[in-house]
Amino acid sequence: MKKLKVLIIIMFSMYSILGQSYIEYIDEDNHVSVGSKLEIYEDKEQEFSIEDILGKTFEKSDNDVPNLGISKSSFWLRFRVKNRTGNPRLMVELSLATIDRVSFYYKKNNKWEVIKSGEDYPFYDRKYKDPNYIFDCYAPQDSIETFYFKVSSSEGLQLPIILGTSKAINSQIKKRDILSGVYFGLMLVIILYNFFIYLSVRDKSYIYYVVYVILILLTQTSVQGYTFQYLWPNSPDFAKYSLFIFPSLVGMASILFMNVFLKVKHFYSTLYKISFYLFIPYIISIGLALFMSFNLSFIVMEINAIIVSIFMLFTAVMVVKSRYSPSKYFLIAWIIFLIGVIIYILKDLEILPFNNFTRYTMQIGSAIETVLLSFALAARINTYKKQRLEVLQINAKIVREQNTMLEQKVKERTLELNETLNDLKSTQSQLVESEKMSSLGQLTAGIAHEINNPINFVSSNIYPLRQDIKDLKEVIAKYEELETTQNIPEKLDEIKKLKKELDYEYLKEELDTIVDGIEEGALRTAEIVSGLRTFSRLDEGALKDVNINEGLESTLVLVNSKLNGVKINKSLGNLPDVECNPGKINQLFMNLIDNAIFAVQKKDINNEEGYVSIITDQLPGDKISVIIEDNGIGIPDEIKGKLFEPFFTTKAVGEGTGLGLSIVRSIIDEHAGTINVESELNKGTKIEIILPQKKKVNE
Repeated sequence: MKKLKVLIIIMFSMYSILGQSYIEYIDEDNHVSVGSKLEIYEDKEQEFSIEDILGKTFEKSDNDVPNLGISKSSFWLRFRVKNRTGNPRLMVELSLATIDRVSFYYKKNNKWEVIKSGEDYPFYDRKYKDPNYIFDCYAPQDSIETFYFKVSSSEGLQLPIILGTSKAINSQIKKRDILSGVYFGLMLVIILYNFFIYLSVRDKSYIYYVVYVILILLTQTSVQGYTFQYLWPNSPDFAKYSLFIFPSLVGMASILFMNVFLKVKHFYSTLYKISFYLFIPYIISIGLALFMSFNLSFIVMEINAIIVSIFMLFTAVMVVKSRYSPSKYFLIAWIIFLIGVIIYILKDLEILPFNNFTRYTMQIGSAIETVLLSFALAARINTYKKQRLEVLQINAKIVREQNTMLEQKVKERTLELNETLNDLKSTQSQLVESEKMSSLGQLTAGIAHEINNPINFVSSNIYPLRQDIKDLKEVIAKYEELETTQNIPEKLDEIKKLKKELDYEYLKEELDTIVDGIEEGALRTAEIVSGLRTFSRLDEGALKDVNINEGLESTLVLVNSKLNGVKINKSLGNLPDVECNPGKINQLFMNLIDNAIFAVQKKDINNEEGYVSIITDQLPGDKISVIIEDNGIGIPDEIKGKLFEPFFTTKAVGEGTGLGLSIVRSIIDEHAGTINVESELNKGTKIEIILPQKKKVNE
């Protein structure tokens, strides 16, 4: 029975092997990535042995660098290698120094052997003294060999795995060590440089900065595994705890350094007090790590790190606004560091690819940050030395001599400003009234012209109407005489002759024509009066739901006399009622349409091809759009920014006050709307007004 079980396992393993893809290694001088050929199985209870895992179904990795996240599970990683080179001695490297437990399984004499490593074991137990995990991987030429990893960690598991000869792997390690050496050397130089400056000037900003940089260096070297290799190789527990302790200490040190460097207590005492409350989550994170709650510790630390980053960025911006010049260096340095952190996080989230750049962005960002802050400290101390004594003396003298004079000047300037303000208010009020009276004068002239036409038609038809009625009365009188005469035939002949003299049939037609004309004139007059009433809305000074299209129609009636051949193209959509001040909205339309007509007439003297288009439409989000477009002279680019400034006008003296568009802007602002202007010289202007359906006017 036991042999049968072994046979089944072997057959299942062979089936699994045949179904797998494999890594074909053909170039001894270069390494290859294992990730895309990797197969993964999650052991949630951490209970399976290598014999148990052989019969499990693995899932194929889709990425060159699998990202397994933070988990309490163990993960089995399987890959197969077909060695095409003549060198059977290959090596595989798992390039993540912070894994707690790594077990590498390989077959030797048809028996599975295992090599165990990770931060749970002393560093000196490793065969290859490297922060990452390197294992021998024997694969004879043209054979296909299967290997397994078993990994688990309290940190995030992102697994860059490469395969190659010792030459190829060592070449990769050398490049990585050179980059790390440059980073470590730079940070050590910055630490020593600023420490010696502190000994010279005794400015506490420098000692805070030195401590901050030391903690950054310890954090980054711990993440890369160098502290475990060189500082505490026989203390696996401390190596694990350091990944939670050092980042938390960096967060606290960064707050302390910020408070001192930016003088937060001086500028914003409230922010200074709040900053110390941010220490609490870091202390909790360290405590959780010491009690082996690594996952919870990591979550608390990461969330608080995000809060601290945003808080420090906000504080730096606030201090910059206070015109404290060294804060600019701090803000730029912190932004660069945060960019590095964001890129590193995006790499962990698999939004950005895993490569040498994204892997080391935190080191790059922290290096640039520390260099910039060193420059800031150096600049500050040089300025401080030169100005300290001088500023103290000058300030004391200025305070004594200027207090009295300043108080007097303040009083004088206050009186002058009050007078100027009153004059400006009075002038502005007069100009606004002047603009209103100008508009009223133009409106009155237009209305008079419009009403004059139908009135003239009525008055010119009074005399012919009176004459026709007189003739009609004569015919009626002849018919009345029939009642008193005995000679009816004779009277009928007289009536017939009279009708012929008066052209009775034409008389009837003329009466109908005159009455129709008078009726048309009366209707036109009523239409103008109705349009004037709709435009002015004299009885609607407060907010009211109105139809914008009606206001546009009434405005067009009133400007009809100004068109002089300018065509009006209308495309009025089906709009909902808009809550607004109708009189002000109609005034807005009057100003814009009047400007459009003026622009067309300036370009086309005969107005043969001039037009003004008016388009209304409903927009998403309970808004409506009104577009007023013309093919007039357009607006030069250099004056577009001045269109809505009070008193600015391109019209000749006497043609405008320069307040029309300023009033338009104020009306739109009152209604919480927006106005967009597009214009091209000699081609025309397009103005779009967007108004909300329900928005109370600002009181």
